[in-house]
Amino acid sequence: MGNRLGVDLGGTKIEVAVFDSANAFVWREREPTPQGDYEGTVETMAALIERAERDCGPASSIGVGTPGTISPRTGLVKNANSVVLNDRPLKLDLEERLGRAVFMANDANCLALSESADDGAAVGAASVFGVILGTGVGGGMVVNGHVLIGCNAIAGEWGHNPLPWPRGDEAPGPACWCGLHGCIEQWLSGPAFERDHAVATGRSLSGAEVARLAGEGDRQAQAALSRYEDRLARALAHVINLFDPEVIVLGGGMSNVDRLYTNVPAIWDQYVFSDPITTRLLPPRFGDSSGVRGAAFLAEGC
Repeated sequence: MGNRLGVDLGGTKIEVAVFDSANAFVWREREPTPQGDYEGTVETMAALIERAERDCGPASSIGVGTPGTISPRTGLVKNANSVVLNDRPLKLDLEERLGRAVFMANDANCLALSESADDGAAVGAASVFGVILGTGVGGGMVVNGHVLIGCNAIAGEWGHNPLPWPRGDEAPGPACWCGLHGCIEQWLSGPAFERDHAVATGRSLSGAEVARLAGEGDRQAQAALSRYEDRLARALAHVINLFDPEVIVLGGGMSNVDRLYTNVPAIWDQYVFSDPITTRLLPPRFGDSSGVRGAAFLAEGC
């Protein structure tokens, strides 16, 4: 097997990486995602891919992880929180621009595929749920090393279910771009966490700043993180009740908050319909590059 190339199309950055047959990085580069510019997004991806292949030689396969998914009915992107992609033939346009086939899947599927590999955080697990807690919120399922897509291509699309067991001040919940209210994405994305802290304190800070302040003992920041942990525990309890994965791996910016991995499982016990729960909540072994790894593996894992 030759080099494999992965693309992670995110809301703020596009990352392209090349991996050798031992899954090691041999090339990696990032560019900002052109905001609100579909054609510019396709061109940036294509230019990065071409640069990678000039430096490393032709890749044996190209995989792309995207927000949203490709509709089996229309071939167009649907359900992307980067709404400029929706109703666009992204796979076809990129293939025409490159003159070759590409594999394409939801970014959470790519995360789950990366971390279920032999060198990933969930190595040895037969069932893995990958969670993106970033600009948006998504989920992906891998069973026995293969991504579970579903007949509507929405398997694991967890971010647009309602937040379960809502508190009195959580209903009906914030309006979501999808047209509904109270979606998990509107409570657990990075921007949602920042908004929750700002509403409570009047201070507009980044999620990383809030997490840092919480670690330094700031009570308001600690309260915001505690609210977040309880909401994440309730939302993941639904996943465990439905899918019962051996491992849940977090990705996206909020996955960098270390205390989630201890505090959330301690909370979800009261919501999961089971005796003591053996599901493990883990950080991604490959950090914010896990998605681009999984994209590179799509040729084997779909």
